[in-house]
Amino acid sequence: MTADAIPVTAADTRRLIIYAVWDRRGGIEDYVLFALDALRSHATRIVVVANGTLSPAARASLEGRADVVIVRDNVGFDIGAHKAGLEHVGDGVSDFDEIILTNDTWFGPVRPFAPVLERMAAVPVAFWGMTDHPEVAPNPFSGTGVLPYHLQSFWIAVRPQLFLSEAWRDYWRDLPEMATVQDAVLLHEASFTRHFAAQGFDHTVAFPSSDFPSEHPALFNADLLIEAGCPLLKRRPFLHWPPFLDRHAVVGRWVMETAERHGYPIELAWRSLARNVEPRVLYTDAAMHKVVPHRDMGYDASRPFRVAALLHIFYVEMTDEMLDLVDALPGTYDLFITTPDADKAAAIAALIDQRPREGRAVEVRVVENAGRDQSAFLIGCRDVVLDGGYDLIVKLHSKKTPQDGYNVGRHFKAQQFGNLLPSPGYAANVLAMFQKEPGLGLVYPPMIHLGYPTMGRGWWSNKPGFEKYCRELGIHVPLDEISPMAPYGSMYIARPEALRLLVEHPWTYDGFGGADAYRDGGLAHILERMPSYAAAELGYHTRTVSTPEYTSISHTSMQFNFDQMSATIPGDSVDRIMFIKRAGYVGQGRFRDFVRMYFGLHPRIGRRLGWMTDPSNRLVRLASRLTPRR
Repeated sequence: MTADAIPVTAADTRRLIIYAVWDRRGGIEDYVLFALDALRSHATRIVVVANGTLSPAARASLEGRADVVIVRDNVGFDIGAHKAGLEHVGDGVSDFDEIILTNDTWFGPVRPFAPVLERMAAVPVAFWGMTDHPEVAPNPFSGTGVLPYHLQSFWIAVRPQLFLSEAWRDYWRDLPEMATVQDAVLLHEASFTRHFAAQGFDHTVAFPSSDFPSEHPALFNADLLIEAGCPLLKRRPFLHWPPFLDRHAVVGRWVMETAERHGYPIELAWRSLARNVEPRVLYTDAAMHKVVPHRDMGYDASRPFRVAALLHIFYVEMTDEMLDLVDALPGTYDLFITTPDADKAAAIAALIDQRPREGRAVEVRVVENAGRDQSAFLIGCRDVVLDGGYDLIVKLHSKKTPQDGYNVGRHFKAQQFGNLLPSPGYAANVLAMFQKEPGLGLVYPPMIHLGYPTMGRGWWSNKPGFEKYCRELGIHVPLDEISPMAPYGSMYIARPEALRLLVEHPWTYDGFGGADAYRDGGLAHILERMPSYAAAELGYHTRTVSTPEYTSISHTSMQFNFDQMSATIPGDSVDRIMFIKRAGYVGQGRFRDFVRMYFGLHPRIGRRLGWMTDPSNRLVRLASRLTPRR
């Protein structure tokens, strides 16, 4: 065995690429096809290994891009897939100068492959990686020992002196089972580099972490990696737990803007992320809220949308107010109004007659009131959404919320109306967002929190029913843990195609129940939370919008409340959240829950709050009686 390597030119390199993919639906995402197309000119042979299942359409999409497609059980993560690919090639590996083991955890190329491959071809090493990770102590996965320096496993290139060696064959033969992600990291990714380096095989990295201001540039400095010429953008900055990224001030929006500036078709990324990441996680990681000015900043009037405004009006006296809102839309629109009885319909029609509406279709429909605005939209206007030929629909309904008191109801209505269509310039800017982003499915105001305890409780009792309807509708998008990404208040602007899964379903008025069925856990409240998930299943993402005025009100309130809650627990947001999670969910408002929360302590926080672990303290003795033995 020798660790010496002979450099070759990139153009002459006979390269085998083994690309591992997993898709929850058994498909192949467009960003994967884009990556394989770009890799094709740099590969002699491409083997795609799909963990799980692969639909016939997905397999067909790989024809011409991959030379071999292998489908296997979803065990062992991408490491198991790489092993399967190597076993398939067998002794044929001797035909190649380089093997690249990679997977579908990155978008790219965001910069050209050729410069990196040419530069690395001239380096005489046995293996190389695209990025690396320095040694970390203690090991963040185990809490003890050391996480060794290693090349990150989403791109490992290996040369013949290694992949033709006995050490290489032994490694893959003896590879242990990997049941968890932690196993995959500790038993393969973190040990691969050290294992072969200890046997004399030289290695290097294309973009060393030592050149960047963090230990993990693929996650923390992805924008700087792109600027440095790295062709791969890890998906992780857009799907990682938001408090952790907050701790490290990672702003996904800036990362995606950098990729777009260098020519990557970011609609491929948004489409895949929408389908495969919890919508609120993606929304937060990518900072997908927009503060919209009242002055038109870029709507292209030469590319107008055909717009249908769907207004459900129960309170006739709000008709003019609602028409003022949709009249802010640029250009013309068709108007469809639903209302629950003929007398209301006549009164609404009379008000409309007093307002000139040249060139605009107007229709007032009488519908059943079971399900209110939800049934009016999904049943009463089903034909408009599915077959009307519209590019955008605007869904509004008269809203007073008298049961919650005057101030709360007034604020909720203002929060909805005032952040959707408050002025012509603002409305033009919102529609310009749809012009710029073909994958934008819905736009609506941010989560309501003034006057309502929605934060932390957005699912209320609706999640079990929500999961049931997701199965019926074929929605496989991961569900958010605490609160759904949803248009609370049920008003939004959307592409009809984004809502197709919802609107195509054969809903019935009987399915909504009577007037007393409009409550949490009922169908109407479940459907209020569903639009962004239905849209995401089809690859459409969601954004929220607000005026500068409302943002100042919302932000100051939220900041003060978060400041007050944060003062009760030491550490940063990650520490505080994990402290509460370890203690168990505290949602019943009982003193026992409160005390149990504070005494199910994380050891580090417990040390900071020594009085809480002092057995002589009366509250500690009380907590010991309230906390069940484990």
